[in-house]
Amino acid sequence: MFRIRVIIQKTLILLYVSLCVAVGKMLMILFPEMMKRYILKQGQKSSIGINPKFSYEKWGPTFFSLKYLLFVLKVKWKKLEDEAFEGYNAPNTPVADFRDEMHHILDFMQDNSEFNKLVEDFNCIADFLIIYIEEAHATDGWAFENNIVIKNHQNLQDRKKAAQFLLKENPLCPVVLDTMENLSSSKYAALPERLYLVQGGKVVYKGGVGPWNYHPQDIRAILEKLK
Repeated sequence: MFRIRVIIQKTLILLYVSLCVAVGKMLMILFPEMMKRYILKQGQKSSIGINPKFSYEKWGPTFFSLKYLLFVLKVKWKKLEDEAFEGYNAPNTPVADFRDEMHHILDFMQDNSEFNKLVEDFNCIADFLIIYIEEAHATDGWAFENNIVIKNHQNLQDRKKAAQFLLKENPLCPVVLDTMENLSSSKYAALPERLYLVQGGKVVYKGGVGPWNYHPQDIRAILEKLK
């Protein structure tokens, strides 16, 4: 029964997303300037809208393409596997470190850019962890021009190699890799990016799906109250 329900849900999502993409594509053809303004407005909600490497021509026209459709489907289908809810136990999914040793994410909870600023300001009361998951804009997927060249990961070594780009940004907290089963990505509905606050093994804050709804300031406001 559960399997049938999931199939029905995925089918309904497929129909809905396909319709939205078809309408969006038609609007881009009929009203290109209006759609450009709309997409740029969405881009202002994330760093892509102000990043000089990414002019509209590098990423805007990729919206409502086939690869865009496949990516949105992947994100929405993965939400069906979401098991992280505020007030409930946080999924203790497996992750790998850069020595190929396996851990679980709650192992990084001890008793006692903007994200780095959070770490600097609150490392005395909180433990921070970055989980590098499947690539959102792989060159063989929904890719943007002038972006970092990363293909979809075929194995953990591919993921480790791709994560080196993240390590070059000198994150101030541990970085681990989601397994190739993508359990962290699925159970936390994390694709393409998402913030969580876990306390005592329970989810106390569940951020929106990035990049449009990625808000580190929400985490800051909660941690300020715990100081």
